[in-house]
Amino acid sequence: MRRMEREVTGPAEIDRILQACGCCRVAFATGGAPYIVPLNFGWRRREGGLTLYFHGAPQGRKAELAAQRPLVGFELDCGHQLQEAGEACGYSYFYESIVGAGRLEPVEDPAEKREALGCIMAHYTGRADWAFPQQALQQVLVLRLEVSQLSCKAHRPGGR
Repeated sequence: MRRMEREVTGPAEIDRILQACGCCRVAFATGGAPYIVPLNFGWRRREGGLTLYFHGAPQGRKAELAAQRPLVGFELDCGHQLQEAGEACGYSYFYESIVGAGRLEPVEDPAEKREALGCIMAHYTGRADWAFPQQALQQVLVLRLEVSQLSCKAHRPGGR
């Protein structure tokens, strides 16, 4: 990381940034050109590791690439604010971002599917105690991204 003073390493602060982000972009290597898809997400920390969860249709390009090319990159960003100045080169931009990589795999276990969908719902609603109909659980693709690399950075007003 070039700007070490902007690095964020504490799990609690990384979790705060995760909570503030509304979208996670997952990047697949396709052999031709990269394919990036924006996704709703949830997350869970276990034994010091971070797991991201996504959901979607069991068919389509995302599902095919997840099955064929499970090593992916991801990116989240939030806290966007323009810092104005008197001249062009004095302008800057405030942000918080997380970039990383990991292995993306389908969740097959019904109990883990429920937990993963609960994580996603908790992220957006603040509530995790949702009931999911059995038919919905059978029809939805839930993906688990076990994070193996992560870099978090923040450029905030006042340098906080």
